[in-house]
Amino acid sequence: MFIISPLEQFQIIALIPIQVFYVDYSVTNSSLFMILAAFLIIYFFQNAIKNAKIIPRRQQAFAEMIYEFVYNLLYENVGEKGNRYFPFMITLFLFILVCNLLGMIPYSFTVTSHIIVTFFLSLSIFIGITIIGFVHHGIHFFSFFLPPGAPIALAPFLVVIELISYVSRAFSLAIRLFANMMSGHSLLKILAGFSWTMLSIGGIFYVLHLIPLIIVFLITGLEIGIAALQAYVFTVLVCIYLNDSINLH
Repeated sequence: MFIISPLEQFQIIALIPIQVFYVDYSVTNSSLFMILAAFLIIYFFQNAIKNAKIIPRRQQAFAEMIYEFVYNLLYENVGEKGNRYFPFMITLFLFILVCNLLGMIPYSFTVTSHIIVTFFLSLSIFIGITIIGFVHHGIHFFSFFLPPGAPIALAPFLVVIELISYVSRAFSLAIRLFANMMSGHSLLKILAGFSWTMLSIGGIFYVLHLIPLIIVFLITGLEIGIAALQAYVFTVLVCIYLNDSINLH
């Protein structure tokens, strides 16, 4: 079966229909790839730390490199106070990274190309970070919405602006990840379809179809880089927001 529309690759399909009292609990291609991503992460680290040695094997060295990368990322943005949140940060980074990379496999499914997934993820993080802010500072957390040294006369306007800016974090995180993954995959599908159409026509187009085909290969390499970059950007922004919540201004 060939995908005709570039957007058809994002269609959610119920693989195992399950419905209980009019509530749909079906296992979809989206949930399947989320489970697959979690399984791959667990499997990789279990094998990496099994029989760990002082002189690490290749897999152990790669796992330690990821561990150190995320730890340094958290420490540079939050400091020692952020150490307790390291397990969550490395899980978040790896989950987004693996989901993005799995989506690069032909005929697979890109979980992060759906706004409902990225928005639920960013909204959950936004609520959690807000709770952390109140746990650390209590009602003094509201001072975050008034920049230090600001004139009292401008306080009502500044508070509204800061509040809108703060709430928009949940939307910006979700839209940035969703838009980058969806647009890249759509472009790849459009160019691949264009190349196939030119090949089907024949004649001079049999040679010219190599142009969009080469572009597809180049963009594929770019998309792999973007998949890793978006996981990094999402994680570093969460670290920055966590720092604001813990240390305020």
